[in-house]
Amino acid sequence: MTQYSIEDDIEQIAGGEYERQRVPESKLKGWKSFLGMYAGEHAAGTEFVIGPLFLTTGVSAFDLIVGLLLGNLMAVLSWRFLTAEIGTKFRYTLYFHLEKICGKKLVTVYNLANGILFCFLAGAMITVSATAVGIPFDMEMPKLTDTMPNSITWVVIVLILGAIISLIAAKGYNTVAKAANYMSPIIVLAFIVCGIVALSQLNVHSFSDFWNLWGEGSEPFPGQIKYTFWHVFLWSWFANAAMHIGMSDLSVFRFAKKPSIGWTTAGGIYIGHYIAWISAALLYAVYLKSPEAQAFLAGGQAPTVAPGPLAYNAIGVFGIIAVILAGWTTANPTIYRAGLAFQAIIPKASTFWVTILAGSIATIAGLFPAFAMKLLDFVALYGFILAPIGAIIVFDHFFAEKSGISSFFAEKTNISFNYAVLWAWLISFGVFYFISVKFDIFLSFVTLPTWLCCGILYILFSKYYQKKHTI
Repeated sequence: MTQYSIEDDIEQIAGGEYERQRVPESKLKGWKSFLGMYAGEHAAGTEFVIGPLFLTTGVSAFDLIVGLLLGNLMAVLSWRFLTAEIGTKFRYTLYFHLEKICGKKLVTVYNLANGILFCFLAGAMITVSATAVGIPFDMEMPKLTDTMPNSITWVVIVLILGAIISLIAAKGYNTVAKAANYMSPIIVLAFIVCGIVALSQLNVHSFSDFWNLWGEGSEPFPGQIKYTFWHVFLWSWFANAAMHIGMSDLSVFRFAKKPSIGWTTAGGIYIGHYIAWISAALLYAVYLKSPEAQAFLAGGQAPTVAPGPLAYNAIGVFGIIAVILAGWTTANPTIYRAGLAFQAIIPKASTFWVTILAGSIATIAGLFPAFAMKLLDFVALYGFILAPIGAIIVFDHFFAEKSGISSFFAEKTNISFNYAVLWAWLISFGVFYFISVKFDIFLSFVTLPTWLCCGILYILFSKYYQKKHTI
C-alpha cells in the first residue's frame, strides 16, 4: 500500500478532518468563519471570571485599561505573523507538524500533555456555564477558595452540560464554527448590555467617574497577589500563549485561505479580552457593594466570583442564557483541539470518539471549581508549559535554513525521537520555572524568555545532533 493510500484510509477513518495531510484548497474558509469562531471563543464564559479576578488583585485604572489594550495587541500580532503565517503555508495540524520535527514518540508525550491541559481549560468553561444553569435551582455557588464539588445539584448540572458540549465539539470544525457564528452576536450583546447596566448601577456618568472605579488601585484580596501594569500586559499577551506563540492554532488556521485572516483574532480579542473583561469587572464592582460581599470582606475572605449570578443580577434571564452560551462557544473549540491532540496519539481512532473522550475529561475537570476560581494562575501555567514547544516550530520554519540545519528533521531521517527538541524544552522550562519559584516571580514574566530560550537551544542542539544522522 502506498503512503498516499495509507493516509487516505486514515483520513476516511478520522472523519474528514485532515489530521495527517494538508487541507485541500476546496476546503479552505474565508474570514467570516474565523471571525465568528474567535468572537465566540474569546467573548466567552471565562471572561465573566477573569474580569472580576482582576479586581481581586487590586489593579489600578491605568494598569488595567492600558495594560489590556497593549497586551491584547501583542497577542493579535503573534497570531497574525506567526501562527497564521505558518498555518496557511503548511496546512497541517499542530500535532502532525510537530511530528515531522520531533518524531512520533516524542510528540506523543507532548500531545498527551497538551490534550489534558486543554481538557482542564474546557472544564473551567463548563464550570462557568454551570453557575448560570444553577440559578433557577437555587444552587449554592462555588466560592473563590472552593476546590471540590459542593452539592449533588452541581454535579448533575455539570455532567449534563459537559455531555451536550462534547457532542457539539465531536461533530468537527464546521459544526464548531457554525455554533460560534450563531451564538457569538448574542454573547457580545450581553457583555455590552451588562457593562452599560453596571455603569448605571455604579452611578458612572463621565469618563473620570469610570476611571475612578479603579483609581490608583487597592490592596489585593486575601489569597491574591498585587497586579501592576506589567502583570496585566504580559498576562493578557500570554493568556492564549499556547494558541499563538505555542502554535496550537495551526490546527485552526490550516483552513484559512490566506495569512491575513489572522487579523480576525482581533475581533475576538478586543471584544472578549477587552470589552468583556472590563464589563465583567464592572459587574463584580457592583456585587462588591452588596451586604453579602461586604460580609465576606469583613471576615477576611474574598467574595464569591460566580458568573451566572453576576450576569443575572444585571440583565436577568438574558444574563443566564448569555453565560451558558458563552461557556459552550469556548469549550467547543477547546475540546475540539484536545480531541485532535488525542487523535495524533491514536491516528486510526475516530475523531468523533477521541473528541468524546476529551469532552469526558473536561466534564470531570468541570466538577472541580478550582480550575475556574484560580483561572489567572492556571492560564499562566498552561501557557508557560506549552508555549516553548511553539518556539520549536517557529525557529524551525524561520531560522533552520539560515542556521545550516534541516527543517522537518524527524520526517527526513525517519527518527522517532528528536533529542534536540527534548533538551531544548527541558532546559528552558526547568531553568525559568526554577527562577519563578525560587524568586517568587509571576509566571507570565518568564514566558517570553522561556520561549526564546527554547527556540535558540533547539537551533544550537540541532547543529550538534543532526551531524550524527544522515538525511
